[in-house]
Amino acid sequence: MSTDNPALEPQATLIQALLEPGRYPHPVSRPQLIETHISWLILTGEFVYKFKKALDLGFLDYSTLEQRRYFCEEELRLNRRTAPQLYLEVTPVSGSPAAPRLGDASAPIEYAVKMRQFPQDALFRHLLQRDRLTAGLIDQLAGTIAAFHGEIDIAPPERPYGRPGTVFRPVQENFRQIREHLRNGESLEQLERIECWAKEEYRQRKSLMQHRHDAGFIRECHGDLHLNNIALLEDRPVLFDAIEFNPELRFIDVISEAAFLMMDLEANRRSDLAWRFLNHYLEINGDYASLPLLRFYRCYRAMVRAKINAIRVTQPGLDPATREQSLQDFHAYLDLADGYTRPARAHLLITHGLSGSGKTALSQQLLEHWPAVRLRSDVERKRMARLRAEQRSGSGIDAGLYTPAMSDRTYRRLRELAKLVLRTGYHVIVDAAFLQAAQREPFRNLARELHVPFHVLAAEAGTATLRKRVAARHARGSDASEADLAVLHHQLEHYVPLQPEEQSEVIRVDTEGKIDFRVILENLHRIS
Repeated sequence: MSTDNPALEPQATLIQALLEPGRYPHPVSRPQLIETHISWLILTGEFVYKFKKALDLGFLDYSTLEQRRYFCEEELRLNRRTAPQLYLEVTPVSGSPAAPRLGDASAPIEYAVKMRQFPQDALFRHLLQRDRLTAGLIDQLAGTIAAFHGEIDIAPPERPYGRPGTVFRPVQENFRQIREHLRNGESLEQLERIECWAKEEYRQRKSLMQHRHDAGFIRECHGDLHLNNIALLEDRPVLFDAIEFNPELRFIDVISEAAFLMMDLEANRRSDLAWRFLNHYLEINGDYASLPLLRFYRCYRAMVRAKINAIRVTQPGLDPATREQSLQDFHAYLDLADGYTRPARAHLLITHGLSGSGKTALSQQLLEHWPAVRLRSDVERKRMARLRAEQRSGSGIDAGLYTPAMSDRTYRRLRELAKLVLRTGYHVIVDAAFLQAAQREPFRNLARELHVPFHVLAAEAGTATLRKRVAARHARGSDASEADLAVLHHQLEHYVPLQPEEQSEVIRVDTEGKIDFRVILENLHRIS
């Protein structure tokens, strides 16, 4: 093995020696080498050994043996938070580069992170490519990430991590670095437009960034959370390969991390999964106050990918096919970032229907066709009572969590959240029964106040179907709704239909048949 960098020659000799199967204390048939710009990975079948290159690139410094040992230990510490079954130990190497002794700590000349090897087809990107990244896996992933974000360390307050200036510096650097590699006038105009938007968005959101820093939302995140760094192992999503070399890249706002994954899904043309992920993530942690920053961070993450491809296009020695693909990827990410700067007009949609009518299932499917933030009364009611969504309260009709006073408080909270989200420029779906005109009117007034279109999505089903669905859901006990047959009977006895003057806003859906979402979308545009 040879290298153009003389400082890497001893390591190159070491890596070449470790490609011999007999160098390992465990059975190895044919070691395989993967090289990146900062590391070598040797795959042995059961284990992977990751060696850090002796480089100082400014944003990372592996130039000394002590630094490499430290960052191997950091990689182990950080990744054991999410993948303890993969990250096993820091393995010392003694002997000489030409005759290394793996696992010998007597006089180390190098260190490696030892990991358990897993099939590459378990990566979420490969699952997506094979159309096996299901809605259920996305829900699991959202739960995993929300739990992770809730447990990890908050950034030390004396450090600059997550402060507005620290956040905006790499945003500015992206534009400068891309400009250095651009020759196309049309792309330069597009870049200028995105940069102007980013500066204005930063100016408007700067105080919110500082507030979130002060409130503890800057945490020691994964830092590089995209589809290639998530694997399905033993039927569970596992996050791995967190950033260890630069704390500024991992001590970030949790919504920035969620935005990265959203952007990656959208870049792969799976907006439906992106919005499913976001909604499930927010239903768990309730961090709707972060949404004014979501578009800014998605744009930033897309521009990082655009920059990487812009740099690759101008690298010498690149074969024509790779150069052309990198150019296409650059334009795709630039277009994606540009799209984030031009949001569509927000709409406010509330549901209407008896228990078991299919409101929640309908709204879930709709937000995957019509990207929106969904607010569920069952979830927010329990959040106010400090209960998890799936916890049972044991409340009866007009009692406990379901007293008229608590219901009024729940609808007020839903209106507050809807206002916040609409002002951010996202469609809002409020998933609640809305059986009383007095519950619907404040939301209609909110739409008037914010000058956004207002819709009522009425889910309808026959009484026999309502009873069957409510009984089945109550028996499962896994949904946020606690409605049972007694609640449904009470609703049927007191049911008042939508008023004639409301009909122009109503989109009726028979949830017992096949739902044509194209018709729903056409009605949304018609009513607006």
